[in-house]
Amino acid sequence: MDIPPAIAAIAPDGRLTPAQKRRFLIDFCRRRIRPGTGSATEFVQRRTAMITWPDLRSMLQGIPWAIAGGVATRAYMPERATQDMDILVQQQDCDAVWERLRAAGYRYISRLAMPGFLARSPEGVNVDVICGDYPWLKEALAHPRQDSAGYPVLDLPYLVLMKMIAVRVQDMADVSRMLGLASDEDLARVRAVVARYAPDEAEDLESLIYLGQVEMGKTPPIAS
Repeated sequence: MDIPPAIAAIAPDGRLTPAQKRRFLIDFCRRRIRPGTGSATEFVQRRTAMITWPDLRSMLQGIPWAIAGGVATRAYMPERATQDMDILVQQQDCDAVWERLRAAGYRYISRLAMPGFLARSPEGVNVDVICGDYPWLKEALAHPRQDSAGYPVLDLPYLVLMKMIAVRVQDMADVSRMLGLASDEDLARVRAVVARYAPDEAEDLESLIYLGQVEMGKTPPIAS
């Protein structure tokens, strides 16, 4: 497959770094963004837990953990479909988490690309257990938010930080929408966490906030 000219101009071999990929996606969206989501205001403001996921609260009692990934986003934007549930734990707790899952009938399926493993519930639901060692992880797991089902989810600043690092197209879409719906108070907390743990990403963060606010009709787009 030929490398598209727009990509080759940045990386002739087509191998974008995470920062280059994120900046390319941001610039692409800025050139095309238009106000409005196509959805009613009531819909974008709604927070639901209509999709049923395994309830691990009693099973993992005493172990710090929180839901991350696509399932966690339903605490901050309209719920969307995703194939599995990601949970984030500290690396030193990973073995204990697996033992509790195994005792509850979960099957070990495979390793993840990052430290962690994929387990499958007795009902056939996939759970990605991410065994993290991020410098912010202990702080994040000590103060999770709750979604509409009462499940612990990563607080918005840490979920944004994690998704910015991942740099997948869906992650960037999630981040911009969550930020576009966030309050000024939550945006201040996001900025503070990014400034502390990933200061080099601050400029991209502001671009993602801008894109999200344009989508939500809060900010007029810059004329091209």
